Amino acid sequence: MKFKQNIIVTNNGAEYETTSFTGTHTITGDEPEELGGTDKGPTAHQYLLSALGMCISITLRMYANRKKWDLQKVTVNLNMEKNPEDNGESTIIYKKIDLEGNLDDDQLKRLMIISEKCPVHKTLLGTIHIRELNN
Repeated sequence: MKFKQNIIVTNNGAEYETTSFTGTHTITGDEPEELGGTDKGPTAHQYLLSALGMCISITLRMYANRKKWDLQKVTVNLNMEKNPEDNGESTIIYKKIDLEGNLDDDQLKRLMIISEKCPVHKTLLGTIHIRELNN
């Protein structure tokens, strides 16, 4: 499936500060000061984790709404590190999902299963190919 909108990212010489244009939205990315950036925005890895967290949250909200379950709040806590067991060849993403609402144990278990069905989660676990974009 090809997405309708391209993402355009530019760096205009301001060290590591970059601007991403995504349809009608503009977001800024940067590196922290200790890495030579100006910390004017999240790092690329922070955006990656944010994308996963947003996708999980939205997927759970859609599912709960469809089932008419009383899911009041979703909080997704994420972190990542290079895997020390393979000298950093792979990456480990840690996630903790907190769900608030009037939900029974079966509903909570089902939502945790559904959390792994979000499109970004599937993309990250699947095979990814990066190719040159032809105009």
